[in-house]
Amino acid sequence: MNILWIEDFGGRLGDDITSLLNLYFKDFVNFDDWDDDSYSIPSCPEDLPKYCENIKSSHCIHLCRHFFDYQELKNNLNLAQKIDAIIIDIRLDNGVDFNMPIPEWTGDKSKFHSEAGFYIFNDLVYLGFPSEKICLMTGESGKLDAFDARRAEIYFPKVASFTKNKEEELLRQWINSQATDYANLRRGVIEGCKLAKTLSPESLYFNQYIPNQDSLKHDDIISYFQILESFLPLREPENKHAIYKLFVRTLSHEWEAAKTIRHDKEKLDAVLAWIMRNTRHWITHNSSLFDALDDRFVAFLFMVNLRAMFKFDDYQQYPHESVLLELFENESLTQQDFSNKTLPISDAYLALRNHVWDENNKIHQKNKRSGSKDKAIDEAFYFNEMANNVQLSNSPLRHDKKLFIQLLYQTFWLTTCNPFVDKKNSQSLEIKFGKFNYSDKSYMLELARHIYHRSFPEA
Repeated sequence: MNILWIEDFGGRLGDDITSLLNLYFKDFVNFDDWDDDSYSIPSCPEDLPKYCENIKSSHCIHLCRHFFDYQELKNNLNLAQKIDAIIIDIRLDNGVDFNMPIPEWTGDKSKFHSEAGFYIFNDLVYLGFPSEKICLMTGESGKLDAFDARRAEIYFPKVASFTKNKEEELLRQWINSQATDYANLRRGVIEGCKLAKTLSPESLYFNQYIPNQDSLKHDDIISYFQILESFLPLREPENKHAIYKLFVRTLSHEWEAAKTIRHDKEKLDAVLAWIMRNTRHWITHNSSLFDALDDRFVAFLFMVNLRAMFKFDDYQQYPHESVLLELFENESLTQQDFSNKTLPISDAYLALRNHVWDENNKIHQKNKRSGSKDKAIDEAFYFNEMANNVQLSNSPLRHDKKLFIQLLYQTFWLTTCNPFVDKKNSQSLEIKFGKFNYSDKSYMLELARHIYHRSFPEA
């Protein structure tokens, strides 16, 4: 989560800055490595986000000390995309340059800066930032009471507010309440799209899957990620499932043209493209499967999509992945537990076969041309093709939402661990599965241990 903290440190310059940061933000950022000699946020507010970056935190805190810092930040950032929650001190007249111009209609400069937090609050709401994502934190409770009275007079919803040196724990609880699954999903998507837009054309692998005449140009990729970056609104929608369905349709759109998906020695995870290819096929021909998606599944698809489209570093976990994997944290395996697991790859493979093959080892589908005769779909060998054949069939299983979401999770494992036929003797054949060392590549390990229980809920 990205937090904007607006604080002028008036009356608090003598405080231990490390203690103050912990008092407000210890639940989100670890300040054990903070050194007041290396970082001086009262004089250099850029040091705070720099510190978050240096320790590779999945959260970031931006600081403004007064109205002019806020103006500069607003001009340089799209606040609605960059910031998830805002804490505003009301009085912002400490160390401010009174010679600098303020909005003409505001009148007296001294009074303006002593209540600049109110101006910033109103400006943010005017810009479209939801008031429920803003809180006021001040040592002057009288000003809060006056603001609350004026707020009630114009029928504006109550704004969260806390008193300094008294209600810091309540502030931390409020910050925690902003870190919803939806907010984390949205933040991860935005950061992932920003990363993708900075990558060189040479890092784009997607064109390996599609015919030359359909290849994407760099401008196409930029446009694609600009759309995705702006897709999820800042305020969580009441019916977010409808938004998620549209998002997945947009996310998977480019995979319509994918034809060639195979193991590549230079990009072993290229086969994850089957997840996106099947998603595109299924949402196009049976979109009801995606009527009730949750935040975690959308996060999973987004991470897989970027990894399949680009040549990323296999041994690096990127910031957007750190944010999105936090959605799975409560159900993930530890690295030790994962390393001790015997993966139920063959069980998942055989379960799908047992689900869908009749006594003749065929799935039958009505012949669309005649409208009466059935045609047999050839038996598939690979997991992703078997799953897709269910969608091509008239089987009632093709409408099982829970099953198909699980199949897409399982495709992560069963495209990397492909089946092969082991001829034990002239009379016996056995299907076995190639071994893939998920622990060998850090991002694979992290993704695998976080989605394990969603892939194999019975294991």
